[in-house]
Amino acid sequence: MNGASREALAAARERLDALTDSTSVDAGSLAEELAAVTALLHREVSLRRVLTDPAQPGENKADLAQRLLGTQLSGNAADLVAGMVRSRWSQPRDLVDALEELADLADLTAAQKAGALDTVEDELFRFGRIVSANNDLRAALTDRKATAPAKSELLHSLLGRRANATTERLVTRLVNAPRGRSLEAGLESLSKLAAERRNRMVAVVTSAVPLSDTQKQRLGAALAKLYGRPMHLNLDVDPSVVGGMRVQVGDELINGSLADRLEDASRRLAS
Repeated sequence: MNGASREALAAARERLDALTDSTSVDAGSLAEELAAVTALLHREVSLRRVLTDPAQPGENKADLAQRLLGTQLSGNAADLVAGMVRSRWSQPRDLVDALEELADLADLTAAQKAGALDTVEDELFRFGRIVSANNDLRAALTDRKATAPAKSELLHSLLGRRANATTERLVTRLVNAPRGRSLEAGLESLSKLAAERRNRMVAVVTSAVPLSDTQKQRLGAALAKLYGRPMHLNLDVDPSVVGGMRVQVGDELINGSLADRLEDASRRLAS
């Protein structure tokens, strides 16, 4: 997003945080409501154009949203959506993208309140790895001819009772409504949102053998100092990474052995 849309999204996220900070707000239910509005506006092109029309006063658009959605949503959800359409958006699609992001953030907030955010982060990462390694599964989940109930049933058979309920909801929503994204890209975006929820960066660490707890702690601490932010490690094992590991933080790829990388990080910190 650029310009006005970026500012509108930032404001909407602040309002969401203010809402979900309250113990009286059910963040999981709020996520379901925002996801329903996302699906509606994705489907109804003319409606989202009306609600983002820059020629119309913001209050008029907010009033319209309240009239159309107020009876179907809780007061908190309706007020949040009204505030979003009151803002200015660079293009109609940005409003739908923002609503989808807020729905995901609300679900992640619910997981955080339940003390399960770390679990959800790890499960999203592991599921992404499973999908990447299994072409048949990926094909089944991205088959345009398959119905949403069929995909949901498949995901429930894979994740039900094995994964956190928030993980299953997020993945099911992504699979049934990819909105032009690849499955891998969608899972990566969810992982980044989960990490951001804790104000952490994500490092994808691929090693030839599993790291010990001590190695994980040392690597996490070194990367956190190097990047100046708390770091969440997504760990993967690949025997082809001979003699060391590969670390990717955002677009930056670090190759080399653990000892070499830690030594290099120490030198960079000292300089």
